[in-house]
Amino acid sequence: MNMATFDDFMKLDIRVGTIVEAQVFQKARRPAYQLRVDFGEELGVKKSSAQITDHYTPEELIGRQVLAVVNFPPRQIADFMSEVLVLGTYSEGGVVLIAPDRLVKNGDKLG
Repeated sequence: MNMATFDDFMKLDIRVGTIVEAQVFQKARRPAYQLRVDFGEELGVKKSSAQITDHYTPEELIGRQVLAVVNFPPRQIADFMSEVLVLGTYSEGGVVLIAPDRLVKNGDKLG
């Protein structure tokens, strides 16, 4: 296993955001949703492609807070530009989102 350093971890900007829009990503090779996530005043709304279709419907994602890496370079997926990486665990039955256990301010940093 390649060990990461604390400095490596500190390079990641992980923030809380609220999903404001979710729709099926028709052109994705593997089942996915296109998400729009509100990270508050500083960062605004960002787009993400997320392979989370096993446990979530688009309707139940709206209003859900999630954690995401916001400082990766944008990534082109089919005709969609994914700007952030929404975080989840690879669990039995599919990806499960990582979220704060109580309502917090959009844009709050993991720290």
